[in-house]
Amino acid sequence: MEAVNLLSSNKYTEKQIGYLFISVLVNSNSELIRLINNAIKNDLASRNPTFMCLALHCIANVGSREMGEAFAADIPRILVAGDSMDSVKQSAALCLLRLYKASPDLVPMGEWTARVVHLLNDQHMGVVTAAVSLITCLCKKNPDDFKTCISLAVSRLSRIVSSASTDLQDYTYYFVPAPWLSVKLLRLLQCYPPPEDAAVKGRLVECLETVLNKAQEPPKSKKVQHSNAKNAILFETISLIIHYDSEPNLLVRACNQLGQFLQHRETNLRYLALESMCTLASSEFSHEAVKTHIDTVINALKTERDVSVRQRAADLLYAMCDRSNAKQIVSEMLRYLETADYAIREEIVLKVAILAEKYAVDYSWYVDTILNLIRIAGDYVSEEVWYRVLQIVTNRDDVQGYAAKTVFEALQAPACHENMVKVGGYILGEFGNLIAGDPRSSPPVQFSLLHSKFHLCSVATRALLLSTYIKFINLFPETKATIQGVLRAGSQLRNADVELQQRAVEYLTLSSVASTDVLATVLEEMPPFPERESSILAKLKRKKGPGAASALDDGRRDPSSSDINGGVEPTPSTVSTPSPSADLLGLRAAPPPAAPQAPSGAGNLLVDVSSDGPVAQPSLGPTPEEAFLSPGPEDIGLPIPEADELLNKFVCKNNGVLFENQLLQIGVKSEFRQNLGRMYLFYGNKTSVQFQNFTPTVVHPGDLQTHLAVQTKRVAAQVDGGAQVQQVLNIECLRDFLMPPLLSVRFRYGGAPQSLTLKLPVTINKFFQPTEMAAQDFFQRWKQLSLPQQEAQKIFKANHPMDAEVTKAKLLGFGSALLDNVDPNPENFVGAGIIQTKALQVGCLLRLEPNAQAQMYRLTLRTSKESVSRHLCELLAQQF
Repeated sequence: MEAVNLLSSNKYTEKQIGYLFISVLVNSNSELIRLINNAIKNDLASRNPTFMCLALHCIANVGSREMGEAFAADIPRILVAGDSMDSVKQSAALCLLRLYKASPDLVPMGEWTARVVHLLNDQHMGVVTAAVSLITCLCKKNPDDFKTCISLAVSRLSRIVSSASTDLQDYTYYFVPAPWLSVKLLRLLQCYPPPEDAAVKGRLVECLETVLNKAQEPPKSKKVQHSNAKNAILFETISLIIHYDSEPNLLVRACNQLGQFLQHRETNLRYLALESMCTLASSEFSHEAVKTHIDTVINALKTERDVSVRQRAADLLYAMCDRSNAKQIVSEMLRYLETADYAIREEIVLKVAILAEKYAVDYSWYVDTILNLIRIAGDYVSEEVWYRVLQIVTNRDDVQGYAAKTVFEALQAPACHENMVKVGGYILGEFGNLIAGDPRSSPPVQFSLLHSKFHLCSVATRALLLSTYIKFINLFPETKATIQGVLRAGSQLRNADVELQQRAVEYLTLSSVASTDVLATVLEEMPPFPERESSILAKLKRKKGPGAASALDDGRRDPSSSDINGGVEPTPSTVSTPSPSADLLGLRAAPPPAAPQAPSGAGNLLVDVSSDGPVAQPSLGPTPEEAFLSPGPEDIGLPIPEADELLNKFVCKNNGVLFENQLLQIGVKSEFRQNLGRMYLFYGNKTSVQFQNFTPTVVHPGDLQTHLAVQTKRVAAQVDGGAQVQQVLNIECLRDFLMPPLLSVRFRYGGAPQSLTLKLPVTINKFFQPTEMAAQDFFQRWKQLSLPQQEAQKIFKANHPMDAEVTKAKLLGFGSALLDNVDPNPENFVGAGIIQTKALQVGCLLRLEPNAQAQMYRLTLRTSKESVSRHLCELLAQQF
């Protein structure tokens, strides 16, 4: 209270102490907050610049939602007012930035947007610096509103770059004019594509060339601060050149400039140079220039003291690899692997495996490389790597004999890694007959070699070897008695491990009772694997985390290579003709889907070659070859009576059969991430008669088009009897919505027109991002959302048996994170998440209290938006 009283003082020192105390020690939920807000309001209205700055600093430091709601409308006015002092403008810009980061929905856009952009022309460099920070943050959410900042940023950057160090006396840091502002302007320009205006683009290119020229000049000071400031601008300039990826001359110059840093005595500079060159290597304009530094990078890999720099060197070798230098780079990485740090060994193994596969013309070299890899770093060779070897050897007839011979030789080493035994067991079981003619690798020799490793291996490897043995009985009848003796041994038939015991019993019986023909049919050679995205590439993307996909899967194509093994398996558009009542999607028999996992980056869209999962799904963005069409509103009929019931089935799941009658089955597979979604609709013709004029259309009722953008891909107008067609929908949530879009399906069957309107299973909870939080944070946020309109509550009778596990799965499927040990009553469920839309984010907290005796639930939802609270409460209540 004493601090609050100090705020009304007219003495600067007293007021400053009051504000300092409040900023540091007052909780944003304090009951004093109203008194504090009144004092701040008075100071903002006082027009005394010193008091105004103190008030703005306090708002920014506390940064609570209540303060945002009280002052978010006033601060932009102060920021753009013509009579505001420069220091006040600076504080206002940074205060607004703080509020926007905390609660973007509170900061009003609109009338003051253009005037904020014009702060880039301000005379005061401090105001410009603060404004650039604010604009950079705002334009990431609303790039079109701030597009005019490009020309002003280029103009301001040009003036700084071309100025002498004496021109901007107060803003020159160790002979470098305004380095922080220059870096911020360059970052702002990276939010947009290259300028369309030729004059602006010309001026920007001139700026970038000037920065590269200045980097070549001798330093004006030997102090580290001078080189740090100069290099900060240089690296940000190179980042912008890489971002534009359209100026060959600048890209090559940037590469040459970075090449000079590769042997710099500063470790940080070497690290940054290697990191930037990794990105340059993926550009078609600078790839060749990057390759000229291969010897320096290989040397860095061998001699660098710092492990993080060595890792960047390995990344760069991987990025610069192509058909011309693959063998050199792979052999260097293998050599490095023998002494590599444990922390990066697995990543190096994956990279070697990917490069060996991608650039293998001679597949015997590929086999040698992978077996070498297993020999050198067997513990770090993941399942994906040796699965991939087996897939490629199985798919290529020309390398099977060589692979069998090489793996047979490798198994003769006294200390043989278990992964080598797995590869050896599989390959000899499939292709051991190709080397059986040589007495040195006769069938008994092959068997005894493999069986000598048996007792040293884990259960999984022994299981694989037992499968190899039964394959040997089929391939080499002369080994039958010996192998049956092994299978009959007590250690196998009475094995403590049920998997090994079952295999031994079944294989022994199969080899005893089956005729030669039956045995040959059951144990015939494995068919070629369908070609899919490489599982090792998928694993590397998972290791690298989000955003790695573009770097690893770069757009540069080696003209001399074709995707021999790495092609994505094509999605079949039709299936074989089933009986008219068949389940075309295989969805009905599927178990209920588990709770969706949080996405772990780009990797979760890729399918492992060893899995039986679905075909690899494309990424969320539309692909160039798909011409998407936004359908216009049509005069369609009302949704069918059971449309709401069908929609409710999909509130907590993403896959299943949406609709089915005697003629048509419609299945859905979908995935959502942040405010984007992709949905696959499968239309199955259950009859033996072709559907004509088949036209599915997505329609936005009311003003839904401004809330939800749905792009659809055309489908074939004819659907043959028993066939199935697939339609892809790209979905973007622009702002929160209440009504789902409608799906209208029209076609002619036997000459008669058929039409059907359903509700598409896109509800607002699909854009939930689960949020983990501690109990203290949950209750603090719960209290903050205490306005009556922010809460929606429903008490209702249970329509289904009250099973805690089912309830848990439904809540996870709904999209929220379930928080443990938050509610004092362990029977209750507590969840948290954020609804992600393009315009704003809505924080959501929920509490579900089951009463098993009364067979009732009480559901409470609190969100920062009234309509969202009510709608989510309605949606979720219908699930129980």
